[in-house]
Amino acid sequence: MEAGIVGLPNVGKSTLFNALTMSKAAQSANYPFCTIEPNEGMVSVPDERLQRITKLIPPQKVIPAALKLVDIAGIVKGASEGQGLGNKFLSHIREVDAVLQVVRCFEDPDVIHVAGKVDPVADMETIELELMLADIQHIDTMLPRLERSAKGADKEAKQKVDVLRKCLAHLGEQKPIRTLTLTPDEAAVVREVGMLSAKPILYVANVDENDLAGSGALVQQVRGAAAQAGAEVVPVCAKLEAEIAELDEADRAEMLASSGLSEPALAVLARAAYRVLGLQSYFTAGEKEVRAWTVPVGATAPQAAGVIHTDFEKGFIRAEIYSLPDLESYKSEKEIRGAGKLRIEGKEYVMQDGDICHFLFNR
Repeated sequence: MEAGIVGLPNVGKSTLFNALTMSKAAQSANYPFCTIEPNEGMVSVPDERLQRITKLIPPQKVIPAALKLVDIAGIVKGASEGQGLGNKFLSHIREVDAVLQVVRCFEDPDVIHVAGKVDPVADMETIELELMLADIQHIDTMLPRLERSAKGADKEAKQKVDVLRKCLAHLGEQKPIRTLTLTPDEAAVVREVGMLSAKPILYVANVDENDLAGSGALVQQVRGAAAQAGAEVVPVCAKLEAEIAELDEADRAEMLASSGLSEPALAVLARAAYRVLGLQSYFTAGEKEVRAWTVPVGATAPQAAGVIHTDFEKGFIRAEIYSLPDLESYKSEKEIRGAGKLRIEGKEYVMQDGDICHFLFNR
C-alpha cells in the first residue's frame, strides 16, 4: 500500500517528502515541475504502543510499521489536457492507493504561487477537478471497447460497462467517485481500472511557523472544505519539519519543546495516512524483536500471518493472541497464559488493531 503526495507546484510537497523520509536530498528549486519522475521513500509510522510493549518484553530491536510514499510532480490547471506534462503526472497517481494533497496555507513573497495568490480552497478544487476530468477521459477511452465486448457473452465486460456508466454520471455532476455509493463488486471494478477521484484523500495544510496548530484563517478554510468532502486535515509546517528531521535526537527534542510540540507533526501525518489507507497494526513480541506488522482493516488471522511469510498463511493452524492492556496488567506472557487471558483464534478470526500474536502453522 502506498500514498502519493500531490499538489500544485511550490506548495512544499518535496520539502514535506524529504522530511517524512529523512531525505538529505537538496531542496527543490523555486519553480514549477522541478520533480518529473516521482521520488519514492519509506516512512515509519510512530506508535507509542511499541514502547509500552518493550518495557515489559525487552527486545534486541524494535521495528515500527512503515508506509511507502511517492512524491508526484506539481499538478496545474489543465493537467488532464496535458498542461505541465499533466498526463504523465496524473498517470503516477493512478498507481497509488491514497492521495495526500499538500495545500499551501502560508504567505511568502519569495515563493511564487502559480495562480498568483494564496487560495487553498481554490487549490483543492483545481486538483479535484483535474482528477475528475482525467477519470472522464479514462472512461471515455475504455467504454467503446468494453461495450463491444459486452454485446457478446462477456459478463465481466458488461459489469464494467455498468459501473463505468454509473461513475460517468456521477462525475458529470462534478462529484468525485469517492463520494459515490458502490457495492463491493462495483468498488473492485473501480480499483481495477484505476479511477483517480475514487482514491481516499488526506489534506495536508502546509502552514507558517507562526501557525503550527493550524488555527489561522487559511487552514480553517481548508477544514471547512475538507469536512464537506468527509476528509481529514493535518496541519504541518514543512519547513520546520524538514529542519527537525535533520537534527539528532537530543537536538530534535529541544527544538520540539521550543516550538511547543510534543512530537513532530510528521508523526501525526504518518498515522493519519495509515488510517486513510485503511490499515492497522498488529504486533509480534519476543527477545529478538518487537515489531508492528501492517494489515488492512478486516484482515483475517491467516491473512495477517501471511504478511510475515506466505507459508504461515498456507499452513495456518491457529493464532495465540493477547492484548496490550493484559500485558501491562500481568507483566509477562507467561502470567497472561496462567490467567487464561491468552485467546486461541482460528481461520475466521478478524484481526483487531493492537493484537499481540503468535501464529502456529504446518511447515
